[in-house]
Formats: sequence, structure tokens, C-alpha cells
Amino acid sequence: MSERKLPHPLIAAIPLVVLIGLLAVVISLFGSDSLMGGSQIALIMGLAVCLIISMLFYRVPWRAFDKQMSKTMGSIFVTLMILLAVGMLSGSWMVSGIVPTLIYYGVQILSPRFFLLTACVICSIVSLLSGSSWTTIATIGVALLAVGQALGISEAWTAGAIISGAYFGDKMSPLSDTTILASSASRVDIFVHIRYMMHTTVPALAIALIIFGVAGFGHDSSGPLNVSQYTQGLESTFNISLWTLLVPLVTGVLIVRRVPSLIVLFASSVMAGITALVLQPHILCQIADDASLSTAAALTKGLAITFYGATAVDTGFAALNDLVSTGGMAGMLNTIWLIICAMSFGSAMVASGMIESITRQIIRFVRTRFSLVASTVVTGFFLNVATGDQFISIVLGADMFRNVYEEEGFEARLLSRTTEDAVTVTSVLVPWNTCGMTQATVLGVPTITYLPYCFFNILCPLMTLLIAALGWRIKRVTPSTENQENL
Repeated sequence: MSERKLPHPLIAAIPLVVLIGLLAVVISLFGSDSLMGGSQIALIMGLAVCLIISMLFYRVPWRAFDKQMSKTMGSIFVTLMILLAVGMLSGSWMVSGIVPTLIYYGVQILSPRFFLLTACVICSIVSLLSGSSWTTIATIGVALLAVGQALGISEAWTAGAIISGAYFGDKMSPLSDTTILASSASRVDIFVHIRYMMHTTVPALAIALIIFGVAGFGHDSSGPLNVSQYTQGLESTFNISLWTLLVPLVTGVLIVRRVPSLIVLFASSVMAGITALVLQPHILCQIADDASLSTAAALTKGLAITFYGATAVDTGFAALNDLVSTGGMAGMLNTIWLIICAMSFGSAMVASGMIESITRQIIRFVRTRFSLVASTVVTGFFLNVATGDQFISIVLGADMFRNVYEEEGFEARLLSRTTEDAVTVTSVLVPWNTCGMTQATVLGVPTITYLPYCFFNILCPLMTLLIAALGWRIKRVTPSTENQENL
């Protein structure tokens, strides 16, 4: 069978140029509301351009797109369910008093000067234990963001510290799906992969922590009055109780025991719902807002709204009202809509051969050790932009470069490390990538806003390029030597 004809790289770039141009227009017109529909339209238009070019000029049959889209959508089904569970959890943790309790004690215990450093370290540990940046950000990350707001710290800085820590753990944990995927796609033992990543990941985190530490010392606290307003408002509205922290504790136990993320999030939401019924019945009745209902019916309605819909609790303090409001499962629907559109565009780019056409041109520039690593980094980030999903990007990147690394005599662990440095940590920096969309929605901070402060995520690919230039711990090997290294 003859190899199919790939589109010329300049032709293959047209849908991407159209998409990026339309997204720039959408962001300029809608700003932070671009996820409400404008970005989805841009992705659909980019998809349409890809289909028109492929089907009219390259005779790519519709069944090729249909097959790829069906495969992709099937692979992200659990991701979409996790998003709904995250929405359910965010509402229940807030209304049950878990997050308010963490805010209440957090603003009194945590020093504004050390807050950014502390937030990054906490998220690093939780994510390392859980193997999931998404779960970490959706739970402790949301609480830390609220504490940071109460302390008067910029939400962009706080989000950057949270994301930096969460993605360090996601990248280095043997429980992480991206870590497992990158090592298996590159055919490297997972612990060999993790040990080799330490050479780029640890220095990147150390530099990020120094930046957060220095930035924290430059923070000028708004003073005791601000903290007092938060604590008084929380205490007068919620039943602040350390008993609410049993839910995060049990959630942590489930995470350590490697219970699947979807089950953890759902179980934690149910536990928080029960806590709300016991400790915050007055809040649930306020949310139900229906005097004609009996107490039991009002509690049931309030709890259901907490899980699926928007909630607004009046604390008597406007800034605190915004802090304790939630969107529930419904608040995730725009993100889910955006992910479906992004995955459709990425699937079309893969099925049409346009992704392969562009990446082949990148591979052509491989001449030296540095150019090989740099090409892998550029390709990984490009795939994050083009496909909108880190899992697709990891698999495609590893498949494209595996033979090149073998032919050049470099260890497979160099490919696995570079793939993670280029894909896993940068996925959250792309507004229409599943990670970028999800974290922006969960934290309520636009991707473009937190991007400059995700120092760990920015430093990782730069660190892998620096080490490639220096050649530190990078060597050419024979197959027998590499087999011994992987033992």
C-alpha cells in the first residue's frame, strides 16, 4: 500500500493560523468571557477550514475524521465526568463549610510573606501523593486561592504558585497518568523515567520557590482589618468547625490508597453534602429559597442545587460573597463544551495528516543533540496547541521521535523526560487545551492571567534545553547499554 499524500506544511498550517487569529479576535472582544462561546466558535471554524481543505483538495474521506473523532471522544469521556465531579465537589466543599473553615483558620495562621512559597510546597506534596494536578487544584488549590484573596494577595500570583506545585507532583509522581503514559510511550521503566526527570524538574522547582519566596517578602499586607472582615463574615454565616476537615482528611486517605480520581471526587462530594446537612442546614435552606417547602424538602432542594447549580451566600461582606459563591456542575458546562470543540479540531488535524506534515518539517532540522531536544520541545508544545490535549500530545510526540532518538543513539529516557518537560507542564499554559481550560475554570482565573506566574511550568522546558546544551547526563548508548540502564 502506498503512503498517503500529506498536505504541504504551509497548507497544513492554515487551520492553525485561522484558529489563532480567531482566538485573538475573540479574546480582544470578550476578554475573560471568551470561554462562554466565542472560543468554541473559533475552534469550530478552524475545524471547518481543516475539513474543507482535506476533503476537497486531498480527498480525505469523512470516515477517517469520523473514526478519529470517535476514538478521541471515547478517550476523554472519563475526563468530562471528572470535570462534572469537580464542579460537584467545589459546590459541596464550599456550602458544607470545609473551604470557609480553611479560609477562617488559614488567614490567621499563614503569613502573607510566606504564603506563595507555602502554597506551592503544599500543592507539590499533595500532588506528589495523589499523582493528579487536577484533583490537587480542585481541592486544596481552591481553598488556598480563597485564603490568598483574603490575605490580599494577587489571584494571578496565587494561581501561579498553586499550578506550579500541582504540576511538579503530577510530573514526578509514579501514580500520575501523564508520567505513566510518557514512560510507556517512550518504552522506559517508570522509575528510570522519574529519576532522570529530577535533573530538570528539581532545579526548575527550586528556582520557582525562590521567586515565590522573594515575591512574598515584597507583599504589603492590607492589615488586620481586612482579615477581621473575613473571619467575622465567615463566623456569622457558617458553622465554622474543625469537624468539617474530616472530609479532606478522608479524601486524602482515598488518594493515598490510589482510589481512581473520579471515585475520590464523587465520594468526597457526597461526604461534604452530608456535612452540609448536619452543620449548615440554614445555608441549604437559604439556597433553596422557597418558603412553601417543608424543612426536609428545602434541605433536599438546597443540597441538589449545591451539587449542580450556582450558589450565592450572603455574608454581609461583598468581597467574601464573591469568594464563597460557586457554580456547581453547571459551572463546568462551558469548559466541557470547549473541550469537545478542541478535541474535534485536534482529531481533524490528526486524521487529515496536517499534524504529521508539520512535525516532519520540524524533525528535518535535527542535526545535533541540542537540536534534537529542541525539536522535541517545540513539537510537544505545538501539539498541545494544535490538539488541545496533553495525552494526545504525549503519545504523538513519543511516536514521532522514538525512531529518531534510536537512530541518533540517544537513550529512550531522554525522549521520555523531554516529552514530559515539553508537554505535561505546558498544557496548562494553553487557553484551549483541556488542562488550561479546566484550571482556569476551577480557579476562576483566566489562563492568560496566571500564565506569567507559573514559573515552574515555564522553567521546565527551558531547563531541559539548558541541560541539552550542556550535555549533562546525556550520552549516546548502544541497545545493550540502555537495557542495563533500565534495569
